[in-house]
Amino acid sequence: MSYFNDLFGLAGKTALVTGGATGIGRMVAEALVRAGAHVLIVSRKGDACTAVAAELTALGPGTAEGFAGDVSDGDSVKALSDAVKSRADALHILVNNAGISWGEPMESFPFEQWGRVMDVNVGAVFTLTRDLMPLLEASATDDDPARIINVGSVMGTVPLAAGAYSYSASKAAVHHLTRIFAAELADRRITANAFAPGPFPSKMTRFATGSADRAAKVGEKVPLGRIGRPEDLAAATLYLCGPGGGYISGAILPIDGGISAMSPPNFFGGLE
Repeated sequence: MSYFNDLFGLAGKTALVTGGATGIGRMVAEALVRAGAHVLIVSRKGDACTAVAAELTALGPGTAEGFAGDVSDGDSVKALSDAVKSRADALHILVNNAGISWGEPMESFPFEQWGRVMDVNVGAVFTLTRDLMPLLEASATDDDPARIINVGSVMGTVPLAAGAYSYSASKAAVHHLTRIFAAELADRRITANAFAPGPFPSKMTRFATGSADRAAKVGEKVPLGRIGRPEDLAAATLYLCGPGGGYISGAILPIDGGISAMSPPNFFGGLE
């Protein structure tokens, strides 16, 4: 096991996962704990975070603690960064996962849902990362950089809105912001990468994946024939956060079953 720990082990590391009580955030948090990290889990529902932290600590070998944390506005982001600073002197891993969406036909899509979604999904990612920079720098070394993972979406990669116009545009912005972080923070020995997940079971996708039948129907539209599983997120997390991932920065990792690589129609096929 020492070889695998040398590549993927996280013993002694401290991580923060926003939106970590449910969905993709919880999957990521569990992977970090099971690799040995101490994980701070935050979301607007502090009781849920505390409960999830207890469940993950019982799994071990790492530990978790949960508390309420909001990223809906500037004051909330500052309060969250202050709460993290009161709990940790250094932060090895920051996972910006918290996000919101809004779905509505183009004809009635409300203007106010542009600012609201962009503020949380993009502005808060930038601001929280900036405010926690001293903790990230405190953990960063030449041989083992600090890690930032921003959670984007396949909907920020392919031209697909499905009524979630501001969400899709915000996730494309997350991908670009990730590359900006990678470029600007390299000399501080901090890597920045993003996940671009396809359909996974989560609160945000419950309308489409909340039952086995619905999940199967969604999976039929994915090239690999299924929706994502927790193991898919766990492996990607350990890949980017473990010692073996310290030379990767600026990547937008598609965890989407091949959706982003789908070929366009063969317009000229069958012609003689």
